[in-house]
Amino acid sequence: MRVCAVIPAAGRGSRLGTTKPKILAPLNQDQTVWSVLHAKIAPLVDHIHLVLSPEGARDFPALPEHVSYSIQREPTGMGDAIFGARQFWEIFDAILIVWGDQVFVSTDTLRRALVTLPQQQLVLPLTRMAVPYVEYVFDDAKLTKILQSREGDATSPGGFSDVGTFLLGTHGLAAAWEDYLSKAARGGQTGEINFLPFLPFLSAQGWTITPLEVADPTEARGINTPEDLSFFQRLSGYKDPQ
Repeated sequence: MRVCAVIPAAGRGSRLGTTKPKILAPLNQDQTVWSVLHAKIAPLVDHIHLVLSPEGARDFPALPEHVSYSIQREPTGMGDAIFGARQFWEIFDAILIVWGDQVFVSTDTLRRALVTLPQQQLVLPLTRMAVPYVEYVFDDAKLTKILQSREGDATSPGGFSDVGTFLLGTHGLAAAWEDYLSKAARGGQTGEINFLPFLPFLSAQGWTITPLEVADPTEARGINTPEDLSFFQRLSGYKDPQ
């Protein structure tokens, strides 16, 4: 199975307080968000595709041969970022989507997802959160809905949340997205056609979604704020030389 990792990374890093695109934000003296993601993902996949902002494309260092990029000119949502880059990933058997700030997802989770994927299925690593920002609701094997705090939804304590990582077979995926676009409503708060509600849509269309439980809820955390950055530095044992 040939796999392309797709990293939507057009975030500007405004909440993090960095002047660099978030994917290039320094985590300590030696690492950036990109260097951590690349080190975890590259050994497991055949290719990596980055979706960058115009500023990110301008500032990005030279990329190795196994990494390509495209530009998302406006921040119009993750779905637009992923499917706007379909020409780069649709030749592969599967795409491993990892949000561009998800430095805490473990190599073990990525590896377990890759060995779990059946053909034309979806593997969804999930972890229980005390207060989920995003909550996945199942009815037996069906994923029926995804509640999102950013869209004004109330989530349940102890509910399942994702770790910013999704593994999907590519056969029929782009066509399913086009079908979804013709029916999807825009988010009540963001006004975006979100990627996450596409997953219950796939479940309703007969795709088998395989949840993969992740024990450590830390893996759900991204690098969004200075507090997240400080948490990463504490976890990695980094000491500020100043």
